[in-house]
Amino acid sequence: MQALLGNFALILFVLMLVTGVIWFADTFFLSKQRRARADAALAEFDAAVARDQAQGVKRDGTVATARADLQARHLKQPAWIEYSGSFFPVIALVFCLRSFLYEPFKIPSSSMVPTLLVGDLILVNKFTYGIRLPIINKKIIEVNQPQRGDVMVFKYPKDMSVDYIKRVVGVPGDKIVYKNKRLTVNGEQISYKALPDYLDEENLTYYKQWQENLTGVEHKILTDERAPNFVPNPDAFPHHELCTYNAEGFACTVPPGEYFMMGDNRDNSLDSRYWGFVPDQNIVGKAFFVWMNLGDIKRIGSFH
Repeated sequence: MQALLGNFALILFVLMLVTGVIWFADTFFLSKQRRARADAALAEFDAAVARDQAQGVKRDGTVATARADLQARHLKQPAWIEYSGSFFPVIALVFCLRSFLYEPFKIPSSSMVPTLLVGDLILVNKFTYGIRLPIINKKIIEVNQPQRGDVMVFKYPKDMSVDYIKRVVGVPGDKIVYKNKRLTVNGEQISYKALPDYLDEENLTYYKQWQENLTGVEHKILTDERAPNFVPNPDAFPHHELCTYNAEGFACTVPPGEYFMMGDNRDNSLDSRYWGFVPDQNIVGKAFFVWMNLGDIKRIGSFH
């Protein structure tokens, strides 16, 4: 997800750097050089006018206009400097907002249905899990830790240029068991309440829908009764020795500093069951708000 936007931060940073250097150079150096040239040209112009007057040469009333035009011509910024100076504050503001406060994302797949639908435009809180340096994503200020039930955006462990979004079901130290499509966390079986079946309008398929209470966080999930309970062909991911797989599901112990993620569309989601845990350094932020869906305006609002 979001491969292009994964590089957009770097593109934005480079643009901000280039336009910022040009703005700085113009403000403190180039503008002074233009002013000096303008002053020299005006002094020469004034001397010429004085000589004409001394020789009795009369000038018409355009002297002031000519002088003003001469000054404006020498003080005028080149187009590349003018545009850079105009774009720099805008680019800098956007870069700071999306790096430290909120970043927009678009949902490209159905792995988080019914919570998030394809085409949802969401906002992600970038500071709730700590302040991180842009581009390198290094945490410099600790704030909060991800909690079970959070919907989190993170760098895909197998390709750091790609952003994924899933739900946190296991935090460091948790023992996660997923058996016959039911979760158990640290020996506590998660409660499920049956809801009306969910219709996938794109594929005209019904799925079982449940209200899952993930240690206090209630949200909807989908299961496909036709899908097997076991996890087919999981990767040999880092710390895979902390997981065991069988015909009924799997069990994993979450290592320190890492998180176990699952999609709400449980049987249509490639998540930690397949490619492993998410390290803290991969975290992008907490998803919390749908700000637009061009196909359904009613989607706008917060979610759990």
